[in-house]
Amino acid sequence: MPDWYAAGIGHIWLPYAQMKTAPLPLPVTATEGSRIRLADGRDLIDGIASWWTACHGYNHPHIRAAVEAQLAQMPHVMFGGLVHEPALTLARRLTALVAPGDLDRVFFSDSGSVAVEVALKMAVQYWTNRGVRGRHRIVSFKGGYHGDTTGAMAVSDPEGSFHAAFRGLLPEQIIVDLPADAAGTTALETLLAERGEEIAAIIVEPLVQGAGGMRFHDARVLKTLRTLADRHELLLIFDEIFTGFLRTGTMFAFQEAGVVPDIITLSKALTGGTLPLAATIARRKVFDGFWSNDPAKALMHGPTFMANPLACAAANASLDLFEREPRQHQVAKLAVALRAGLEPCRKLPGVTDVRVKGAVGVVEFDRIDDLNALRQRFMDEGVFIRPFGNIVYLAPAFTITNDELATLTDAVCAVLAAVSGER
Repeated sequence: MPDWYAAGIGHIWLPYAQMKTAPLPLPVTATEGSRIRLADGRDLIDGIASWWTACHGYNHPHIRAAVEAQLAQMPHVMFGGLVHEPALTLARRLTALVAPGDLDRVFFSDSGSVAVEVALKMAVQYWTNRGVRGRHRIVSFKGGYHGDTTGAMAVSDPEGSFHAAFRGLLPEQIIVDLPADAAGTTALETLLAERGEEIAAIIVEPLVQGAGGMRFHDARVLKTLRTLADRHELLLIFDEIFTGFLRTGTMFAFQEAGVVPDIITLSKALTGGTLPLAATIARRKVFDGFWSNDPAKALMHGPTFMANPLACAAANASLDLFEREPRQHQVAKLAVALRAGLEPCRKLPGVTDVRVKGAVGVVEFDRIDDLNALRQRFMDEGVFIRPFGNIVYLAPAFTITNDELATLTDAVCAVLAAVSGER
C-alpha cells in the first residue's frame, strides 16, 4: 500500500459501511474511460460509473478542458447577489432540455439530497405563500429512496432504505404503494380524497426506483400520478437524480410518459461525474408562488457552493457531449447488450428476476447472504460492482466498450453461478 494510504486510512469514516467489519477500501490512483486504476497497478472495469455519475466515462477530455479553463478564470464566487456566465448558461440550457412544459426556474445546490430538500421546501412554502395552511405532508412511495438528509430520508421507504435508526428524528410523511395497478390507484385516490388538505406534494422516482432496489414501473404510473395530482390540486415532484440524462433511455425519464412534473430534481450525471452539482427546477406557477413584495415569501435556502463555476462549467461541457456524441444510440445498444449478457442468470437457483431498462441491468435474488464477500469476488474478476440488498446491478458509463461490457456481464454470470452453486 502507498504511504498516503497507511498514513490516512485510520482517519476516515466510509459511507454505508460498518467500519469494524467492512473490508478495507482499495487505493485508487487514476481513472480513465470505464477503468479504475489501483495503486498496485491493476485496472478494474467500473460497472456502476461511480454511483451512476460518470456517464461519459472518466476523465473525458472535453469536460476536463472546460474545468481547467474555468479554474484559471474563476474557481468560485458566491451566488448571493452575484451571478456568472457558467451558471446562467447552464440554467438556460437545462430549462430547454427538460421540455415540454414550463419548467423554467433553476435553483442550484451541491448534492442530490439537497436538491430534494429544496424541492420539498418549495412545495410546502408554495401553499403557505398562497395562504393555504396545513399542507405540510408529502406523499411518497414504498421502494423509494431520495437521499440521506433529514427531509429526503423522511420521504424514503422506511423499511427498504438505510434510515430506520432515525425514525424518531424524521418528520412523519405518507408512504404508500405505487399506483401500479387498479387497486393501488384506487387506494391512492382514496388517500388523497381523505387527506388532501394536509398534503403539499407527491414525490416519485420516475420509471426506476434506484437505491431502493432498482425497481421498475411503467410510464402509466407517472400518467396516473399527474392525473391524481391535478385532480386534488397537489404539486408533483419527479426525482430524476438517478434517472436523468439518458439513464433510462430518454433524456429524462418523465419524457417517456409525456407528462410534466411541477418540480424536478437533478444531480448525479449532471456534471458527467466530475464535480458535485445539483439542480431543482420548478414550473412557472411554483416560482410565481414566491414572487412577492413580502420578504417572508422568499425561498430561504442557500448552499454555500451553489452554482459553483467549476461545476457549472463541467455540466455545460457534459451537455455539449450529449448534443455532439451519439449517447442515446449508445444507451439503446447498451440495453440490448445488457439483456443478452445477463439473461443466463435467470436460470440460476435463487434468482427471482432479471430486468433491464435503458442502461440499467439488474439481477435480483431471493436473498444475498454476504454482500462484502460478493463484492470481493467481483473485484477478483477484475470488475467493480457493488451489489446491495438482494440485487446485483450494472449501470455503466454510456461510452463503455463492447469488450468491457462483455467482461462485466460475464463476471456477473460467472460469480453468481458460483454463488448459487454454494447456496
